[in-house]
Amino acid sequence: MITTQNNPTYNPLAEYIHRLQTGEALLKDSPENVLEVVGILKSYGVVLDAYSKNLIYIAEHQFLIFFPFFKYFDGDISVPKLFRHLWHDRINFEYAEYCMKTMMWHGGGGLDAYLDTQEFHDRAKAVIAAKFKYNPLIWGINELFPEFLIEQLRVSAYYTGLGQFWRVMADMFLRLSDRYDNGEIKSIPQVVEHIKLALVADAMKPITYSVKIGDKVYDLIPQSVGLTFLADTAIPYVEAVFFRGTPFLGTVSLNAQAYQVPPDQSRFQYGALYADPLPIGSAGIPPTLLMQDMRHYLPEYLHNIYRRSLRSEDDLRVQICMSFQKSMFCVTSAAILGLLPYPLDSQDPSAQKHNQVYLEKWMSRLENSQLLEVNK
Repeated sequence: MITTQNNPTYNPLAEYIHRLQTGEALLKDSPENVLEVVGILKSYGVVLDAYSKNLIYIAEHQFLIFFPFFKYFDGDISVPKLFRHLWHDRINFEYAEYCMKTMMWHGGGGLDAYLDTQEFHDRAKAVIAAKFKYNPLIWGINELFPEFLIEQLRVSAYYTGLGQFWRVMADMFLRLSDRYDNGEIKSIPQVVEHIKLALVADAMKPITYSVKIGDKVYDLIPQSVGLTFLADTAIPYVEAVFFRGTPFLGTVSLNAQAYQVPPDQSRFQYGALYADPLPIGSAGIPPTLLMQDMRHYLPEYLHNIYRRSLRSEDDLRVQICMSFQKSMFCVTSAAILGLLPYPLDSQDPSAQKHNQVYLEKWMSRLENSQLLEVNK
C-alpha cells in the first residue's frame, strides 16, 4: 500500500495520489510543460489523423488480400507517390500496425471478446463465401485451414477498431492545440480536463465495421453488438500500449531461461509510460517510427526549444520522446480521473475509501514507470 509522508515507509508516489485528489495531474504544472505537452500533441494529432485514415482504409478495402502491396497508399496510387514510398518519404504506417498487433495480442475489452463469438464467426464466413465465390483454390485452402481466413478478418477488425479510436484522439488533440493558440489552455490541469471531457463525451460512440463486396454490404461488427469507444477500444489500448507493450528486439533477451521477459502478459512493463527515451531513435525500435513522423509536424514554438537544447537537433527523436511521455502521463491522468468509482468531491467515507484504493492500484502500476523522471 502507498503510504503518507509521515510514515517511515513513505513512498514518493503517494504525492501523485494527492495531486489527483486535489484536481492536479501526474505531470507537474509549469508553463514549460504546458508548451511541451500541447506542442507534441499537436504533432501527434496530425500523425494520428494519417494513421487513423490508413487503418480504416486497410480494414475496408484491403481485407482478405494476402499481399496488399499498396495498403499504405489509401487508394491513391501514382508513380510519384510510389517513388516517395520507395524512398521512404512518407508517414511510417508500420508503427500504427505495431500498435494494432500489440493491442490484438494483449486482448481485453468487448472487441476482443466479440471476435471469439459464434456471431462473428458466422458473419466472417458469409464475407469469405462472397469474397471467394469463384476462387476454388482459396476454397480448398479454407477447407484445409478453416480458421485461417476468419483470423484475417479478426485482424481487419482490429485495424478498424484502432483506426476509429485514433480518429477520436486525433480530433481531440488538434482541438486542444487550437484552444491553446486561442489562449484558453494555460495549465496542465486544463489540458487533462480537456482530454477527460472529450473521452467522456465520446465514451458511448459506437464501434462498427462493414465491408462491401460487389453491391452488397456485410456487417462484421454491427451496431447492435454494442461495442463502444471507451470500454472496447480506449481502455484496451491504454492497457496494451501505455502499460504492457512488447519488448523491443535487440534491447531485451527473449531467452525464456534468462527470465528477462515475464511469463505472464499482465506483468509486461514495456509500454509508452515505461520506455527509456534513450533507445528511441535507434533502428529497429518501433517508437522511433512515431518520433520520426512527429518531427515533421512540430509547431515552431516547440521546435525552437529543441534547437536550443544542449545537442540541438542531434538527439531530436529522444527529445520528442521525452515530451511525448509527458503528454501520455496527461492522457493517463485524464483516464484515471474519468474512471474514478466516485466523484472526487464526495463526502461519503465509503466513496472516499474506494477512490483511495482505486488510485493506489494505479500508482502501484506506475511505480516502475518514467513518472518520477518526467517530473524532475
